[in-house]
Amino acid sequence: MFTTLDVDKTDFSAVLIETRSQKRAAAKHLIERYYHQLTEGCGNDSCSNAWCSSSRGSHRLDNNAAAVKALELYKINAKLCDPHPSKKGTTMNHCVRDDFKDVNYLTEEKVYEILHICGEKEDYSPLIRVIGRVFSSAEGLVQSFRRSKPPTKEELKSLQSKDEDKDEDEEEAAACSAAAMEEDSPGSSSRLDGAASGDNDVGKLGPDEVSVDIDAVRRVYQRLLSNGNIETAFLNALVYLSPNVECDLTYHNVYSRDPNYLNLFVVVMENSNLHSPDYLEIALPQFCRAMSKLPLPALAKLARLWSHYSAEQIHRIMETFQQLITYKVVSNEFNSRNLVNDDDAVVAATKCLKIVYYANVMGGEVDTEHNEEEDEEPIPESSELTLQELLGEERRNKKGPRVDPLETELTIRTSDSRRPLIPFEEFVNEPLNEVLEMDKDYTFFKVETENKFSFMTCPFILNAVTKNLGLYYDNRIRMYSERRITVLYSLVQGQQLNPYLRLKVRRDHIIDDALVRLEMIAMENPADLKKQLYVEFEGEQGVDEGGVSKEFFQLVVEEIFNPDIGMFAYDERTKMFWFNPSSFENEGQFTLIGIVLGLAIYNNCILDVHFPMVVYRKLMGKKGTFRDLADSNPVLYQSLKELSEYEGSVEEDMMITFQISQTDLFGNPLMYDLRENGDQIPVTNENRKEFVAQYAEYMLNKSVEKQFKAFRRGFHMVTNESPLKYLFRPEEIELLICGSRNLDFQALEETTEYDGGYSRDSRIIKEFWETLHSFAEEQKRLFLQFTTGTDRAPVGGLGKLKMIIAKNGPDTDRLPTSHTCFNVLLLPEYDTKEKLRERLLKAILYAKGFGML
Repeated sequence: MFTTLDVDKTDFSAVLIETRSQKRAAAKHLIERYYHQLTEGCGNDSCSNAWCSSSRGSHRLDNNAAAVKALELYKINAKLCDPHPSKKGTTMNHCVRDDFKDVNYLTEEKVYEILHICGEKEDYSPLIRVIGRVFSSAEGLVQSFRRSKPPTKEELKSLQSKDEDKDEDEEEAAACSAAAMEEDSPGSSSRLDGAASGDNDVGKLGPDEVSVDIDAVRRVYQRLLSNGNIETAFLNALVYLSPNVECDLTYHNVYSRDPNYLNLFVVVMENSNLHSPDYLEIALPQFCRAMSKLPLPALAKLARLWSHYSAEQIHRIMETFQQLITYKVVSNEFNSRNLVNDDDAVVAATKCLKIVYYANVMGGEVDTEHNEEEDEEPIPESSELTLQELLGEERRNKKGPRVDPLETELTIRTSDSRRPLIPFEEFVNEPLNEVLEMDKDYTFFKVETENKFSFMTCPFILNAVTKNLGLYYDNRIRMYSERRITVLYSLVQGQQLNPYLRLKVRRDHIIDDALVRLEMIAMENPADLKKQLYVEFEGEQGVDEGGVSKEFFQLVVEEIFNPDIGMFAYDERTKMFWFNPSSFENEGQFTLIGIVLGLAIYNNCILDVHFPMVVYRKLMGKKGTFRDLADSNPVLYQSLKELSEYEGSVEEDMMITFQISQTDLFGNPLMYDLRENGDQIPVTNENRKEFVAQYAEYMLNKSVEKQFKAFRRGFHMVTNESPLKYLFRPEEIELLICGSRNLDFQALEETTEYDGGYSRDSRIIKEFWETLHSFAEEQKRLFLQFTTGTDRAPVGGLGKLKMIIAKNGPDTDRLPTSHTCFNVLLLPEYDTKEKLRERLLKAILYAKGFGML
């Protein structure tokens, strides 16, 4: 009985399900008829149905509006027209629609075939449906636009060429369309089958290649994007596609099963309209989130592919992600409570921009061979390390700063770039820098949590000012950490230790006092170099809140780079210093110079040093090459360049050998063989490139190898745990150390604040700025030196210098004074402009030493 009852229930359920299915099918059929009636009409020119496009009074609806309206008409059981038998267009349209129902992926030929048929009927709805179906399906897009064979090297190189002229593209597309029409259905199906059967060959492509015919994709986009309705189909398909792709990559590990999954990202990114406003709201953010989920090997493969693109193509892709970031930043109000780090779209677009950044590096001129050797002796660890471990304070990044995983995967560094495809400055997003809360971002950077993204992991998007602020936080926190460790160590050991790096020096013996003290610290406990610097000049009452340190560094640099000492050689033509290969100073002295440079960065002080850019490249781990001679020794560079380009016989006309000569400090010639028995090896047209490379290698590397290694070792004693190399490029390192040489006093005036009764509208303030602007360039530099302790502008220019002018009593004969630690100028309220000028000039021309006010 129970069994019979169960069977009856089962049969009843089956009937119920079948009935429901039939009802759904009938409803679907009716809705489709309403939709086609609204978009295509019944074909009767005299139709009176208000809801039929064949009616004279009807209004044309787009596809989305027609779909919504069809559902409404179905609900109210509106009138349906019968197809007019005299009109063949309706029958043809339905045939066209049925013909392409089985198209699940596209080729260039198939697109042109459908486009041609739609163009003849002036009805592009079949093509729109095909694009919507294929471009909203990951499987369909992965299979689309496949190459029939692996790309050759010549084809990869062709990606770097500019886009073909529009006329040529149209002719080629027309030819493809004509060919498709000639072969018609049988030929088309065989061509599709052939493309599908080529999958096995595609699977054997190399790791740096993709199976997409990129040129075909570009031609298709160029033909289709001019049609507004078709572009909408691309947009809607991308909205549907992206969440599914993100899910596949996040949970199903789809790329590891099918590396061709990367094809869909390649195809979508060729859409030149991705940066348009229609995409920025929903479609592009979702797609960026999906792309950011790609595994590391896929990101690297995509970067390698894009590195073959031209500068214009890289710029287009870069602008697409930058537009999204800027749009999201300006359309939201980000602050300390609503962090830009929490915006998924901005974070995802930044991660995608990183792929373009490394493609830009690899696609330009790269030097991965000339690398400086690592120091043979590791920098000694702090003697407090064991205590730190006991206290749970073990150092992070003991082996140096982090390295970007994508950089490691690609085996390339930013410092390897000699000239990128597009300037690095193009990747900086200023609106993002303005809203970024750097203190919070630095915290996320140090914690390295997956829940919070730090833009310091993508330093290319940050400007030098923002990165400098991040470095400042890192240095200050390290100083506080050293101070805390010292206090704890004192409690454990019962000894009173100094929490600061204290230097007491005499002005007349500043080099001896400072370098001897630093040498002792470097030998005994290098960790003390990471404490906050505190300088005291013997016999002076100044308290070091930053200003005394600034003057200390300036005086040390003046002494060290004095040509009479002989550690560095000065070139009158370039106004730059270079290591003296015949210096009598030992390596320890150069190590101490490196320490001074590192301390200046660590303590946020600007130095008046004049090194060629190759010095900063060498500090970042790159050797000097021939092209580095252009700014370090332009005369030699020009001579070697002319030798390389000489069209006559080098051996007979120039009669030079692989032996070169230099002069020492006393003017005596020193001979050096670039090759063994170099004096017997003539330079010829065949070996002149080797001669030029060896000459540059000697001048920039071998001749100063001992001096520079010692110098770099001292620099790394202070900066080895800093994110300096991770965040900054060589030219930015120079900016950190030397500051900006461009002095914009107008920007300084706009940002200056006033205290003690002065305001921007005060008479003496107006006269002060008129006087200062009338000064000569050298007098302006002296004013900066007097007020701030340095004659250089900080990173970002004088507009970033927070200067304060405070009232210092009524009219008097006293000179203006300053607190260089805080950039404060104490200015009496002089009666006349002439007296103000005379007093100010005397103060800046004869200022020296510190006292207590």
